[in-house]
Amino acid sequence: MTISQCAAAFGAAMVSVQVASATIAAYRCRPRKGPLAPPSDAPPVSVVRPLCGIDPFLAETLGSSFSLDYPNYELVFCLAHADDPAAPLARRLMAAHPDIASRLLIGDDRPSANPKLNNCVKGWKAAAHQWIILADANVMMPKDYIQRLLERWRGNTGIVCAPPIGSAPASFAAEVECAFLNTYQARWQYTGESFGFGFAQGKTMLWKREILDARGGIEALGAEIAEDAAATKLLHRAGYVAHAVDGSFDQPLGVRKWREVWMRQVRWARLRRATFPLHFAPELLTTSVFTLAAVFIGAAAFDWSPWLAALGAALVWYGSEAVLAAVAGWSLSWASPLAWMIRDVMLPALFIQAWTSNEFTWRGNEMTVAEDDEAIGAAR
Repeated sequence: MTISQCAAAFGAAMVSVQVASATIAAYRCRPRKGPLAPPSDAPPVSVVRPLCGIDPFLAETLGSSFSLDYPNYELVFCLAHADDPAAPLARRLMAAHPDIASRLLIGDDRPSANPKLNNCVKGWKAAAHQWIILADANVMMPKDYIQRLLERWRGNTGIVCAPPIGSAPASFAAEVECAFLNTYQARWQYTGESFGFGFAQGKTMLWKREILDARGGIEALGAEIAEDAAATKLLHRAGYVAHAVDGSFDQPLGVRKWREVWMRQVRWARLRRATFPLHFAPELLTTSVFTLAAVFIGAAAFDWSPWLAALGAALVWYGSEAVLAAVAGWSLSWASPLAWMIRDVMLPALFIQAWTSNEFTWRGNEMTVAEDDEAIGAAR
């Protein structure tokens, strides 16, 4: 085959993968006819929410915890420090909803190098029920939040998770973050899970206590620098599967700054590289940059105009993302196509950053994925 023929084949294959993955995600996130009713035998559930500082829309996301249409659940809020600015808000919400069982636990336990996991440990141990949901503070919970998670539980399930879906962007940087979260990361997570490559995702995690407690308890998730990576490996070793909830849940963004978006994506990329390097390596090919360049070069094999061929491929590539966002009800505006293109230009730079450094910052905590490499080596 000539270079142009190889380029054309690569471009056609990648455009096909893009359309197929968007189709799969659109099917998994298609609209529901209405909220899902709780099952008649609804088990009691503990919802553990670690808090740290004030996020945009925090009053709304925490407030949604108290409006769930579920007959028997408790809320356990966790803080590392009593002077955290989220504490007064949590207390006000608890006082305003005395009909919902809720507690605020404060304590700085440090069984791992992961501050978020450390904050959850006390909540896990204090949870009254066997079904436990660990949910980040910035997750907006719809009324059928619990039953939708339980609906995805199967006989071989070890965990049910929900990819974060960016919503309510109030700046163009936030639009770019939606481009990463929604039609890129969530799309690939749903596609992978549909083919049996499910991964835990730390934004929302539904556990059955006995599964984790039989394998070292919640502290076992400290074996990796990211608790969701540790959960994935622990469950795979035990023969369990990670499932993703259909449709997922919003994470309202508000105003985002460019540096915030960049540093968050660098952190996640470095964590993926450190914990699943073989899965991370092909990520470089998921940007449209190489696909459109290949189509441009490959057009000569068919005597097509290179510019028209690349334009047609781009319309199909980003058109599939637009259809996915429209079907799923995700953030979609005039700014979305530009945000998707900027994201794709950023992806190669993120890939390089992930392989050239270990350090990152999470909520003011200086951390390094090198700690994870050491933990993996010790486990082996």
